[in-house]
Amino acid sequence: MTRHDALLVDLDGTVYAGPDAIPGAVEALEAARERGSTVSYVTNNASRTPGAVAGHLADLGLTVTEDDVVTSAQAGAAVLAGQVDAGARVLVLGTDALADEVTAVGLTPVRSNDDEPVAVVQGHSPDTGWRQLAEAALALARGATWVACNVDPTLPSERGLLPGNGSMVAALRHASRREPQVAGKPAAPLLRQAMERVGASSPLVIGDRLDTDIAGGHAVDAESLLVLTGVSTATDVLAAPPEQRPTYVAAGLAALADLDAVRVGVDDGWTATVHDDGSLELAAPAGAGETAEDRAAALRALGAAHWAAVGDVARAPRVTPADDLAGRTISALGLDADG
Repeated sequence: MTRHDALLVDLDGTVYAGPDAIPGAVEALEAARERGSTVSYVTNNASRTPGAVAGHLADLGLTVTEDDVVTSAQAGAAVLAGQVDAGARVLVLGTDALADEVTAVGLTPVRSNDDEPVAVVQGHSPDTGWRQLAEAALALARGATWVACNVDPTLPSERGLLPGNGSMVAALRHASRREPQVAGKPAAPLLRQAMERVGASSPLVIGDRLDTDIAGGHAVDAESLLVLTGVSTATDVLAAPPEQRPTYVAAGLAALADLDAVRVGVDDGWTATVHDDGSLELAAPAGAGETAEDRAAALRALGAAHWAAVGDVARAPRVTPADDLAGRTISALGLDADG
């Protein structure tokens, strides 16, 4: 942990799912803070104010202030503020929390194309529907600048994966035939804002999604920790392109207590052998079990061997077991053992 001057921690799927904390997450983050780590919570979700997010985290048992939270709404508003005139009208496609961030950077939030906005900022809101998308489509047709707070296609919840802001962005992209600028992960603005706030130069980016959190770490040249508590699966990890490959892979945030132990490629007994046809054979070490930590260790071995073999190619391999425990582990990870 001495290599990292801050922890930039994702929220949905990493710290909590819906209103509830992921088991062990609060204890691990509090222990890291007590060991002296600077912890910032960096979320692509633009639907709530930093104060509301901090209140939720405090209710879960975390020691946190509003300044410890950085949202994609803040990043989206900052991106716009650097491109349009002070006081310019911005059509807000999102919650009042996003509108407040637009106001905070000296711009004027509006909700209708009739107000002739010069820009559109789009963040997650459970209330976004056709009428709101139609106003944004009209503004984009007039040439308004378009910033998406994030493009996550899904949003983890206690009920499962729900449509995220990226799904709404996709609808507007299809209707307008335009591409937005992106403020949140995997783009750099949100993470850079978080780094600047705490004065970090070598942070550890932590999250559950390869395509946002881990890719965002690469975008700011930072090491990253993938936790297997949210969206990305073992198959996703093995099939990841280089810009989405994490430095560390762990079952959960408890790994912060001994980060070197979960580095991809560390020798913890599991063996992955690459065959001539590109398939992998997994062998379990003596004394291994069937816990989430054992499965994460197996995945680290598979990832190190597979990525070294395929280089920049992104494809999932066939994985076969060398023993019964490896077979059960492959099945528990949901990997392809049948070809």
